[in-house]
Amino acid sequence: MTSNENEPTDRRPVRRRALVIGGVAAAAGLTALGVGAAIGNGAPAPSPAPPAPSPSAAATTAAPTAEPTATPAPTPTPTPTAAGIDLTAQSVDDPASTWVVVNKLRTLAPVDYVPADLTFPDVPYVNRQPMRQATADALVPLFAAARSEAGLSLAVQSAYRSYDTQVSVYAGWVSSRGQAGADATSARPGHSEHQTGWAVDVVGASGACALEICWGDTPEGQWVGANAHRFGFLVRYKPDTTPITGYESEPYHLRYVGIQLSGYLHDSGIETLERAFGLPDAPDYAPGTTS
Repeated sequence: MTSNENEPTDRRPVRRRALVIGGVAAAAGLTALGVGAAIGNGAPAPSPAPPAPSPSAAATTAAPTAEPTATPAPTPTPTPTAAGIDLTAQSVDDPASTWVVVNKLRTLAPVDYVPADLTFPDVPYVNRQPMRQATADALVPLFAAARSEAGLSLAVQSAYRSYDTQVSVYAGWVSSRGQAGADATSARPGHSEHQTGWAVDVVGASGACALEICWGDTPEGQWVGANAHRFGFLVRYKPDTTPITGYESEPYHLRYVGIQLSGYLHDSGIETLERAFGLPDAPDYAPGTTS
């Protein structure tokens, strides 16, 4: 579209030369109108498209590029471990630690260690023996769940044993089975989990298969084996772990380790503390070990 098409059509008289020029322009306009009518059925011709902008103009009208925003450095986080558990969080040497590992190669230190918080939970007993407070706090709901979920009655057969008591217990096994037989069944003094207060032997209230391998086949033994981890316990000596622990299967021997570790062991399929913490297998005592 030219500039003339945008001006008003009612002009006032001007000088002659302007009038002549205007007449010529008007004649040209009539000629253009006639051509437009012949082509477009009387419709006015469309206005020509504005010229395309030059590359330089396009460059000046392009949207401005956003300034890059600096990305803040991420806050360092601890390296995650398997199943979200830090296996270095507690000591495996301190007998006061719930993760202490006691076996035929790892002697309690001190050898005559006595837990500071021994207590008797309100549960049935065959032999009334105390245990650590945390062990007791976990055992009560385990016994209650066995009753409410499966109608089973459990009882404590044994729990904490002092160093001196373990001397007598081990001597009794040596007398009845010989030292090799005793070592497969009972810990030498200073090597027993019972001395830590973290271990408890449970049986059915009926007494069937008490402290025997067959207890694992009883309804009580099967329920405990399947559910102990829910309450922070590990069935410490399983049938296929003898080459690692050096002990025969004890389906009744529960070791309190806390719910975090027991859940990790259960979910990952790890059956022993030795494997969990990368410790050497302990099928036998070191030569010369007497306690």
